[in-house]
Amino acid sequence: MTELTAGMKAPDFTANDQNGNTVTLDQFKGQKVILYFYPKDNTPGCTAEACDFRDNYNGLVAKGIVVLGVSVDDEASHQKFVNKFNLPFSLLADTDHNIVNAYGVWVEKNMYRKKYMGIARSTFIIDEKGTIAHIITKVDTKNATAQVLDFL
Repeated sequence: MTELTAGMKAPDFTANDQNGNTVTLDQFKGQKVILYFYPKDNTPGCTAEACDFRDNYNGLVAKGIVVLGVSVDDEASHQKFVNKFNLPFSLLADTDHNIVNAYGVWVEKNMYRKKYMGIARSTFIIDEKGTIAHIITKVDTKNATAQVLDFL
C-alpha cells in the first residue's frame, strides 16, 4: 500500500456511526473534514482528544468543518462514549479495519516490549474536493483542535 501524503485523494469509505447510520466520505464533498483516528473509546488520551474537539465543535462548524472520529470499536461502544461525554459529532465503527487500513494507520505497536497491532493516533484534514490537505501524526490530545486550526 502507498503511504498517504498531502495532495493525494483521500480514500473514500463507508461505515456506520454510533447510531447505525451509514456515513461515507463522499457525502461531505464541498466541506472540510477532520478525520481523526484514535485507539480506543473511554481511554484517557482518546477521551481528552474527543473532548477537545467537543469543546471547540461550534467554532469548527462555524468554519464549515465536519468532525469524524474513527476507531475499531463497535457501534455500541461508540454510543456509550458519545453519551458519556456528550460528543456532538459522529464516531465511525471500523470493526472490519477497512478505513484504518486504507489510511495506513493500522500499525504494529510496541508497549512494554510486547508487540501488537493498533491504531496510530493521527488526524487527516481533507479539503472540500476530497484531497488530503494535511496529516498530523504527532497529535496533542489536549490541543487537537488547535493543531488543526494552526494548519488551516
